[in-house]
Amino acid sequence: MNTPLSRHIAVAGAYNIRDLGGYRTPNGETAWRRILRSDGLHRIDAEGMAMLVEAGVVTVIDLRHDTECATQPNPLAGHDAVRYHNVSLFADLAPTGTSSGDVLLDLYIKALDERGTVIAQVLKLIAEAQDGAVLFHCTAGKDRTGIIAALLLALAGVETTLILEDYALTATMIAPMVEELIAGARERGVDPEAFMPLLAAEPVTMERTIAHIQANYGSVEAYLAGIGLSGETVAKLKNRLSGE
Repeated sequence: MNTPLSRHIAVAGAYNIRDLGGYRTPNGETAWRRILRSDGLHRIDAEGMAMLVEAGVVTVIDLRHDTECATQPNPLAGHDAVRYHNVSLFADLAPTGTSSGDVLLDLYIKALDERGTVIAQVLKLIAEAQDGAVLFHCTAGKDRTGIIAALLLALAGVETTLILEDYALTATMIAPMVEELIAGARERGVDPEAFMPLLAAEPVTMERTIAHIQANYGSVEAYLAGIGLSGETVAKLKNRLSGE
């Protein structure tokens, strides 16, 4: 009897490594150990790296910006068994005054509308990756990672309710990290309330993000075509998601 695979891959030093497999689609479910989402990997050691390689990881896409990569280097960047790519998804984007009352929603919409070329680059890397598992990540595995994960799951035909559950699961996974951030802020004399809204992972934020795509682009597939993804690349993404 095969042992059921776990969505959460427990690796010391990381909080939020999760498989996008096992979600219902119109044709079955998304494939296991094909695409993984994660928080930062800078804390993991040689044993942790070996665990990820053993889990099938052959490609890592680091969505963080240059400063994050310089101060918290990715240990898999030079790994012999892994192809590493750094694509800064947000780059110079930053939370600004909110028009919706949800600072993260405004940031996600800005990324979708203004960083389409970069989103397309990330998705093409996933589509063109060699056989095995692709792991993409940012720092908390919530915002940059959450946008890419939502686009992939929607493309696979996963219903919105499950996409929202996947997004919201991050709040539970990174709870220990949030506690560390709050403690560090207090030690520096910074009011944690000032950045607490940026640590949220409320389902309504992703729900409204998906609604923005539908209202302004028609569908996720139409959005992907609009940012330059070819039909061939979209087909490869669907095949990777389905395990074909």
